Amino acid sequence: MKIDFHTHGKLAKKLPFSPDYTDWLFGEARRAGLDALCLTEHFNTLGFAEVYRYIEGRCTREGDSLVTEDGFRIFPGMEVDIAEGGHTLVTGPLDCILEMNQRLEPHKEKGKFLTFEKWSDMAAEYPVLFGAGHPYREGGNIPFLPREMLERFMFLDINGKDLAQDCDGTWKKMSRLSRKLNRPLVAGSDTHQSFQYGCVYNVFEKEAHTVEDLYRQIQAGEYEIKMSDNLSFQVETAGLLKRSLKEIHALGGDYVGVLLKGAEI
Repeated sequence: MKIDFHTHGKLAKKLPFSPDYTDWLFGEARRAGLDALCLTEHFNTLGFAEVYRYIEGRCTREGDSLVTEDGFRIFPGMEVDIAEGGHTLVTGPLDCILEMNQRLEPHKEKGKFLTFEKWSDMAAEYPVLFGAGHPYREGGNIPFLPREMLERFMFLDINGKDLAQDCDGTWKKMSRLSRKLNRPLVAGSDTHQSFQYGCVYNVFEKEAHTVEDLYRQIQAGEYEIKMSDNLSFQVETAGLLKRSLKEIHALGGDYVGVLLKGAEI
């Protein structure tokens, strides 16, 4: 099972939710060779619950995952900012993700984010996978948290955007942190755009329907991380298209219509 652990279903968190865009993204993920993804949408994205209610209505529940008509598997999740600076990832059952997001409602603006301790305490109440998102990204302070806090993570995100900027350096830093904390590395593209799918992903030995299935294989090391030979080009191209589509929207245009013109939805 080829799965990406860090993805987004919207072009940008401040833009309105577009069902057509999200459907297109999932189709492109499938065409890129993925079998599944963790949808770690920003916890403070506009229309967070709307995104998931739409996907739920288009999919069949199977374990903790939502499965499309063509068999593509989506594990619900979110990316959550912390007060110290940095991002965390949670993946779990849809009802848990929606409830957690609702509880975070008073903490969705910068200056009101929960501390890592309070947020990780909340996450521990739920049957979710809890990971560190791109720990060494500029502006984040996750590596400098106390060790007893860092050990609350279940995995560390080896991130496509970071690999595109400095592949060797990112691997060295993340491998060192992984050894220090005895926590596994799991790959995520961090994509908001189709071209980035497949730049980095995980190949699990067995298909998984629940987060417990995923975590069991992660702990057992029954997976491999794969990188595309075109990783940097894919990330750069995705970023360029994202900026262009956001500019179309800012000028009052229909970026989804421009993107999908002539395509089947």
